[in-house]
Amino acid sequence: MSIATSKPPKIKFGTDGWRGIIADDFTFANVRKVTRAIASYLETAYSQDKPVLISYDPRFLADEFAQTAAQVLAEQGWSVKMVQRDCPTPVIAYNVQQMDTAGALMFTASHNPATYCGIKYIPDYAGPATTEITDTIVANIDTASDAPVGRDYADRISRFDPKNSYLQFLYTRLDVAKIRSAKLKVKYDALYSTTRGYLDEALAHCGCQVESFHTHRDVLFGGGMPEPKAEQLQELVAAVKQDRADLGLATDGDGDRFGVVDEQGNVLTPNTILLLLARHLVKNKGLTGAIVRTVATTHLLDSWAAKYGLPTYETAVGFKYVGAKMRETDVLIGGEESGGLSVLGHIPEKDGILADLLIAEAMAYEGKPLSQLVEEAIAEANGPVYNQRLDLHLEEERKQAILEQFGNHPPQEIAGIGVKEVGRKDGTKLYLEDGGWILLRPSGTEPLMRVYLETTSEEKQRQLSAYMQEALQKQ
Repeated sequence: MSIATSKPPKIKFGTDGWRGIIADDFTFANVRKVTRAIASYLETAYSQDKPVLISYDPRFLADEFAQTAAQVLAEQGWSVKMVQRDCPTPVIAYNVQQMDTAGALMFTASHNPATYCGIKYIPDYAGPATTEITDTIVANIDTASDAPVGRDYADRISRFDPKNSYLQFLYTRLDVAKIRSAKLKVKYDALYSTTRGYLDEALAHCGCQVESFHTHRDVLFGGGMPEPKAEQLQELVAAVKQDRADLGLATDGDGDRFGVVDEQGNVLTPNTILLLLARHLVKNKGLTGAIVRTVATTHLLDSWAAKYGLPTYETAVGFKYVGAKMRETDVLIGGEESGGLSVLGHIPEKDGILADLLIAEAMAYEGKPLSQLVEEAIAEANGPVYNQRLDLHLEEERKQAILEQFGNHPPQEIAGIGVKEVGRKDGTKLYLEDGGWILLRPSGTEPLMRVYLETTSEEKQRQLSAYMQEALQKQ
């Protein structure tokens, strides 16, 4: 009797590294293979007198995967510095730059479910690896060995604590005295993430009265998702409302995305936070620079920036594109609708810890409830607008047919609103005559077509949503 075997899935890097299901494709053998592919790239870019850092988030086996990678790199002749405990992505990214390294390997699947793990390479500029770098690494994978390491290379591996240098730098980006004067009451839900011991410590340092939840390592993330979205933050919302706190804060699993709850218990969208913080940086801190956003992020940023004469840049989806722009020019704030941002003077990597602390700083400067600051920021940008994302299940052939149809033969109008322009920076984006837009972007890993839309009224939102659902089902 023959046993049919399926071909293992091909290892490929997405917008932020390689992710897979633990014990399915994310195995110790594949970690060795990918680490050797990364080492082959390192040999072409750095001298071996620079160390390689290794970090990991709280996931199941992430620390063991990290140790395996450390042994592989040491076998290849690199000196390795590993974190003492799980560590946020922005923290290791900052240390990559500050310590003059050959970059870092970060074991994380960010906000993905507990069954996933991942690995990303962070170059010495402290931001996400560019497509050119990840393409080189992926090309090296086919010839890389997955064999076990021959002996223990403990003599080339040391441990270090990245926390203090990061927090001290963060305090130079903030007006700590101003935040202390506000005496804010803050609820913090760590969501079992790696920001425990970072964000809560920073809030306390800034004089906030902090109550924290879920601040221990749980590899199952309490049975939920390590993603700071409304459905995961109901305990935080209840705590804010019950104790009449000024603010509720959270991050995702590896600390590069933020979650914010106002004093009324509203979970604020990343689009709203980007706008509010851009306004804060200009109005209260006197800073200036470009606004950088992805194609799926609100155009309210453009409307607001125009009032201050600030340039706006639109990038493809993925913070590596935002980070690349941050390395080219002075960027006041760069971000994406999925919950990542960075600001002028910081590393070109998204940082949920800094984002959360900047919200506290904005409230301290203004002396107003967060809900009021949101209203003022939206009004200043000629809002409000209404956003929605649809995840429509479509097979690969149909996804491509739809993109071709809407890209090459777009409708003249959608729900009675004229289409004035078609963009192809990432997916297909229809710019509408009333200032709204619709973006069709296929998932690279799932049979999904993601449809993002932004418009000026709830009624238009309903109409555009209904139109797109019907149109895509007809294709």
